[in-house]
Amino acid sequence: MSNNEYPLDTQLVSRFQRGDLNALEQLIEKYKEKIYTSIFFLVKDKYLAEDIFQETFIRVIDTLRSGRYNEEGKVLPWIMRIAHNLCVDHFRRVKRAPFVATDQNNMRDIFDVMGIHHNENAETERIKQETYQTVNRLLDHLPASQREVLVLRHYGDMSFKEIAKLTDCSINTALGRMRYGLLNLRKLMATHQIEL
Repeated sequence: MSNNEYPLDTQLVSRFQRGDLNALEQLIEKYKEKIYTSIFFLVKDKYLAEDIFQETFIRVIDTLRSGRYNEEGKVLPWIMRIAHNLCVDHFRRVKRAPFVATDQNNMRDIFDVMGIHHNENAETERIKQETYQTVNRLLDHLPASQREVLVLRHYGDMSFKEIAKLTDCSINTALGRMRYGLLNLRKLMATHQIEL
């Protein structure tokens, strides 16, 4: 996400805090795909992901209405932290080990093909869905810590500093997990002869 989108997010937050419900709808519409997908990739259950997605926005609304929001315009990373924490809470409840993190650099060469574009024709939409499913299957083969960092970095647009803080590890550990996650994705693609 480019920094020039942050002022728009700040305006939407301010409008909602002044009572404009349409502003919240615009914010949800803007980020719903990234947030839901990141939750789904972490919990691997469609219905659970939908529940956590809804709970995420309940928390967002509560925080905005109470005047406790102070993220200086970084709305998506803030919402991603809420979603991530809800995912971790779920894993704690079911006594499963929560996920951790991965590396960075050439992530776009894998994920950019999944970008959301409006006015796509049916063939483009079908290819996008197939690519999404392929990446989803590949992510299943990664260690949870690597998958987590890839998801937070790509879908959450979170910095490595934010990821490190959220996952309680050093920035170097988060970078390392990202690096190994991407290397493992490339190996899986080569092994299965998958091209995106």
